[in-house]
Amino acid sequence: MPSTAIKDHDYDAELRQLAVTFITGRVYVYFDVPLDVADAFEHASSKGAYFNRHIRDRYAFREVTPAGLK
Repeated sequence: MPSTAIKDHDYDAELRQLAVTFITGRVYVYFDVPLDVADAFEHASSKGAYFNRHIRDRYAFREVTPAGLK
């Protein structure tokens, strides 16, 4: 089922970084995310609910939204 909040995501296993693109166009990178968390996020039936419960406020992050989208 498509998410109403999350447009896309990408995980770099080597760096343990999870990039999340929201429907708004804002992009955030979350650091030191374990593979099992990223994998569960990938397979979650509700990406937004999983993100809110298991990623948001649990990992350091940085916004990397391209300047034209802010």
